[in-house]
Amino acid sequence: MPIEPLEIEEVESKAGNIYEAVVVASKRARQINDELKLEYNQRIEPLAKSDDDDDTVVSKDKMNISVDFEKRVKPTEQGLDELLSDELEFRDRSEEID
Repeated sequence: MPIEPLEIEEVESKAGNIYEAVVVASKRARQINDELKLEYNQRIEPLAKSDDDDDTVVSKDKMNISVDFEKRVKPTEQGLDELLSDELEFRDRSEEID
């Protein structure tokens, strides 16, 4: 997977400063990662019940599910992309909720 450089000024322009932008993107990445974990566990659960006690053998279905998740965009990259494309709404904790 190639690494794409980002302009710091572009990331910083999406929030008050670069540190705030990194925190916002990382919190979104964590949300995405939690959603992916939940989806993965839901897809693997029926297969885990049907497996024998032998954990040394990986079934073909489990392998296909794992490969599917590996091909997806990484949560960190997706969080940054959402921040840069103005898909995220965030507020400072000190701001009041209307």
